Amino acid sequence: MLRLEDVRASYGSIRALRGVTVDVPAGAVVTILGANGAGKTTTLRTVTGLLRPDGGRITYEGRRIDGLAPDRIVRLGISMVPERREVFPEMTVLENLRMGAYSRRDRSAIATDLDETFTLFGDLRERRRQLAGSLSGGQQQMLAIGRALMARPRLLLLDEPTLGLAPLLVQRIFEAIGEISRSGVTILLVEQNAHRALPMSRFAYVLETGRVVVSGASRDLISDARVKQSYLGEI
Repeated sequence: MLRLEDVRASYGSIRALRGVTVDVPAGAVVTILGANGAGKTTTLRTVTGLLRPDGGRITYEGRRIDGLAPDRIVRLGISMVPERREVFPEMTVLENLRMGAYSRRDRSAIATDLDETFTLFGDLRERRRQLAGSLSGGQQQMLAIGRALMARPRLLLLDEPTLGLAPLLVQRIFEAIGEISRSGVTILLVEQNAHRALPMSRFAYVLETGRVVVSGASRDLISDARVKQSYLGEI
């Protein structure tokens, strides 16, 4: 479904990606691991058009998308939940969710998707009139994911969805990711919680200083000595 081939990207004179190749098959959950500054978020930003690559190719469902504007990429069926959530704090939960469907005109289907989002994240239903800025961190993360789902994506990009959350909320977010995957949405997950991310994904990539240093089936990476030491806390 999505393929990055030898993608290179920079922020001014700082080279952030140094030839990244990643494959995301349709229907799969694919995880990207890496320390802060490894290039994980930059990889997602190149996919969504927020950062134009210096080189390489990005194709989605057989179509080259590097160079397209972000709004066109969203309309192709790609949505991203950014790190730190970035909800609209002065808007209500319901208004935030409707913003996710801004490019849609199918009102009856939007109403159905709203109801499905409130089923997935029950906390949001009872807070639908509450300002997003007054929600807890975990509730804001649920809202950010729900907002992305309102665009009806075929590919969902998640950037550190459990960052800074308490263990119980981490559990709930991963349960929701599992439900989203089972519904048929393909997921590219950037996550530092390798203990939770690897078992639920099919393939995984490890980035270091803008390069893929380890890749393969997630079940194999769980037993990889380098991954166990660096990301699973095992020696």
